[in-house]
Amino acid sequence: MFGYFSEDNSNHSVTAKVALCALGGGGDIFIFLSPRCGGFGAVFAVHGVHVVKLWASAFGGEMKSISAKYSGSQLLQKKYKEFERAVRVEEIDGLRLVKRLAENMEEMFHKKAQAMKRLVEAAEEAHLQHDEDPDLQYEYFNAVLINEVDEEGNSVELGGEFILQPNDHFNNLSVNLSLSVVQVPTNMYNKDSAIVNGVYWSEALNKVFVDNFEKDPSLIWQYFGSAKGFFRQYPGIKWKPDEHGVIAFDCRNRKWYIQAATSPKDVVILVDVSGSMKGLRLTIARQTVSSILDTLGDDDFFNIIAYNEELHYVEPCLNGTLVQADVTNKDHFREHLDKLFAQGIGMLDIALTEAFNLLSDFNETGRGSECSQAIMLVTDGAVDTYDAIFAKYNWPDRKVRIFPYLIGRESAFAENLKWMACANKGYFTQISTLADVQENVMEYLHVLSRPKVIDQEHDTVWTEAYIDSTLEDDKGPVLMTTVAMPVFSTKNETVSKNRGILLGVVGTDVPVSELLKAIPKYKLGIHGYTFAITNNGYILTHPDLRPLYGDGKKRRKPNYSSVDLSEVEWEDKDDTLRNAMVNRKTGTFSMEVKKSVDKGKRVLVLHNDYYYTDIKGTPFSLGVALSRGHGKFFFKGIVTDEEVVLLIKLVICYALLCYRTYCNTDEHPEHRYLSQIEAIKLSLNGHEPHLQSKPQFMWMNICLVRNSDKGVEIAYLGTRTGLSRINLFVVPDQLTNQDFLTAEDKEGVFNADHFPLWYKRAAEQVPGTFVYSLPFGSGLENKSVVLASTAIQLLDERKSPIAAAVGIQMKLEFFQRKFWTASRQCAAVDGKCSISCDDEVSQPVFSEPILNNAYLISTDSTTGNFFGEAEGAVMSKLLQMGSFKRVTLYDYQALCWVVSESSDSGRTLLDPYFAFLAAVKWILTELVMVGRNTQVPCDTEYPAFVSERTIKENMGSIDCDGCFKSFVIQQIPSSNLFMVVTDNKCDCSMFEPITMDPPENDISLTSVAHNESLKCERLKIQKDRRRPDSCHPFHAEENSMECGGATGLTPSIVPTLLCLLVALLHR
Repeated sequence: MFGYFSEDNSNHSVTAKVALCALGGGGDIFIFLSPRCGGFGAVFAVHGVHVVKLWASAFGGEMKSISAKYSGSQLLQKKYKEFERAVRVEEIDGLRLVKRLAENMEEMFHKKAQAMKRLVEAAEEAHLQHDEDPDLQYEYFNAVLINEVDEEGNSVELGGEFILQPNDHFNNLSVNLSLSVVQVPTNMYNKDSAIVNGVYWSEALNKVFVDNFEKDPSLIWQYFGSAKGFFRQYPGIKWKPDEHGVIAFDCRNRKWYIQAATSPKDVVILVDVSGSMKGLRLTIARQTVSSILDTLGDDDFFNIIAYNEELHYVEPCLNGTLVQADVTNKDHFREHLDKLFAQGIGMLDIALTEAFNLLSDFNETGRGSECSQAIMLVTDGAVDTYDAIFAKYNWPDRKVRIFPYLIGRESAFAENLKWMACANKGYFTQISTLADVQENVMEYLHVLSRPKVIDQEHDTVWTEAYIDSTLEDDKGPVLMTTVAMPVFSTKNETVSKNRGILLGVVGTDVPVSELLKAIPKYKLGIHGYTFAITNNGYILTHPDLRPLYGDGKKRRKPNYSSVDLSEVEWEDKDDTLRNAMVNRKTGTFSMEVKKSVDKGKRVLVLHNDYYYTDIKGTPFSLGVALSRGHGKFFFKGIVTDEEVVLLIKLVICYALLCYRTYCNTDEHPEHRYLSQIEAIKLSLNGHEPHLQSKPQFMWMNICLVRNSDKGVEIAYLGTRTGLSRINLFVVPDQLTNQDFLTAEDKEGVFNADHFPLWYKRAAEQVPGTFVYSLPFGSGLENKSVVLASTAIQLLDERKSPIAAAVGIQMKLEFFQRKFWTASRQCAAVDGKCSISCDDEVSQPVFSEPILNNAYLISTDSTTGNFFGEAEGAVMSKLLQMGSFKRVTLYDYQALCWVVSESSDSGRTLLDPYFAFLAAVKWILTELVMVGRNTQVPCDTEYPAFVSERTIKENMGSIDCDGCFKSFVIQQIPSSNLFMVVTDNKCDCSMFEPITMDPPENDISLTSVAHNESLKCERLKIQKDRRRPDSCHPFHAEENSMECGGATGLTPSIVPTLLCLLVALLHR
């Protein structure tokens, strides 16, 4: 942060600049400039250091006195010391802590999985007892139609009266806790016989839904996604289509459904781009490939090859390999699909040979799924059955399944394509229109699920983190993970014939925030945190994960669900921590980290110790980070009721406090009505009261003075447990910054996720000293105040935990006036100072860092300038002398603006339904377009500046073409501030400014979105990952003759058996 004060007076020939700089761990600088400082020339070297030290000492002493007086810091420190005998300081056992937390999470996850198991058993039993009736008529509660009436006021068909009531457990959404509702995709007939029968027998799940919720009140949504396409959701809630009357949701292409239904897979997609595929066929083919990509998840690998008389890898740089099917890679390939065009002759034999070799070679590397393998063939025909190729590469084991998709209405080549599917344990479908795409693509999932169904393996799966927009809290959409289990048909005709019929998948959502409730934030210390990753190394939860962006209504980033741990813990260059956690190990790791705080405006340099272990029964690993020093210690002791009352009275000032009941959690209802005394007593005796939230209070503090100097507006206090209180010295309407410590001040108040920035910075300051900073609120009007904060420790040593932090908010004008008063002081006997500064200030200029930089905010042309831009020569010299140092920070979750390219994909040929889906998905989920500008994921590098604490003072001169510019830098006692005094008589404009911009010669990060070669290298990088424990690629008794159909076609087993016999003879 930079504050900048200046005055212009042309009558003075000798000028100086006086600067007060705070570039401590947070990178703040206050600068005071006044050309009324005289006598700064030759006498500077003799007397300058002494005078500047005098000014710094006077100003530091005055500000500490004011800050301590009005914050009550010294009295509060004394009161805490009186309780030193009642508590003891213990070091946190990080490994024990993370193991205990993992066990708590394991227990919680197990409860969710057991609830799903009960749903599976109920669903399979209900289906077993149900006889399919093609003429069944059944009225059910359709999620879209409930409570809808026609023009005459009568309930519409499949609607009816459905009682809905707001429920705080579901963020006050109106729900029905007794019944579920059924959603059917827009492109499906909601009274289709298969759907009606499925809805009918699945009504039996209602009772289990309710029972599960009674057994575990922390459950939220429970649901059953049917293989037929309908979705049953509990509790019942009304679904609202968009303005086009469309609900795009289809449960079968959700990750929880696909992961539960199938095993991990390696897939090669072959796309025919011969001349016959021109026009609508190529458009349908693109949409088919895109829909196939929708069915792939993080445990899958893929590549796309277009073919005519030659092979064309859709992404040329990935020739001969497969890539992980994460969101970023799939979106990248979708962009390249738009560049396909049709010409030439289709040589399918060359494409099949390449696909088989690619799958075989990649499987040998051990980098893929090492489970199921498949070739997806998207074409408008095949002139041959290519049995020789299958005999050479795939028979008799048939480990690679073939899934042909015949594009267009012509059926001349249907028999050849179906034969390929039947001979290779695949499935054939024909796609005539765009409306047919999604339903036909889904068929292959049923085939891949057969081995799992025949084995009756109800594997429990957990998804990576995703955003649920229906349950928004005060921070926006909620991050979720889903636990899911498949549901199988157990009817005799299904089991005896080894048909392996998948009925669907059951699941429940688990808010990621629920995972962290097992341990309060305050037990981890100010900078400590917990985090969890998936088997792929992707973040499930981490305080530095930023899934949303934008002002106002936040939008999700396109790749938010595939942010790797190495992208936030980027100091671990060798991925030591990440790889250990991916491989589910238990251990410790340490490293120095640079934590950007206040949205990248400041940096804290910490040394973190990491402790990690796996969460059994899940694909997740858990980690705990503790910062060394006070962050690794906590208070513990035996406290009586009387001592608690006294502590409250003396330290927290008691008003209304003992009569406030805490919030409860569903998980621990026995703590619903704990009083303040009971909760504090539990906490200090080492027990966790399981409180859901910490109250905040306004108070008239008996620890503070009643009135203040004109300029001090607020005193505030915050404790380690999250209790925060403020005292106003002025009426609220007269506050200069009215947002500070209010509900609008998200960064300034305690919550379950973090300590406020002022608390963090005070903790890193030397005990007994104050850190001065600016509150970065919602507007520029908030920048005319200064905050002064200090930490309260129980023991007089660095390892003592921070018990509390206190501070004051003062007007900038008041702060500035105190500085100029101090700078008028002089120690000369005759009263004639060698250098001096007048106290009149004609143009006050103040600044703050915004975004990742520090800028000047003033009333003149210096607005927006960084100190190094205004005084490049001085800043450069200070960097050379070591008073300040530049540190480099990285952001691997950034979004960069690029110029978007036009598309020739022919998307205008889509019918209205799919056109809308494509537009919504493109605009809201993948890209945000403004004119021709587009925001895309990119990696950025940016600098920050920190002071060297061991250098208390320094001086030097700068040769500006023969004119020597002198300066002195002096640390302000008891603060994070430095005073800089510079000679202003020299023109040093020949020195380049020091800016906060990324280095010009570093394009490896800032231009990665535009540099194709670097982009290719990123795509090729495959970090360590752990495969899911379960794999069901095929089953020896699987009935592979159910392999799809087309009009007039019947499966023929004779050609298949002949080809298999030929293959065996060749062996």
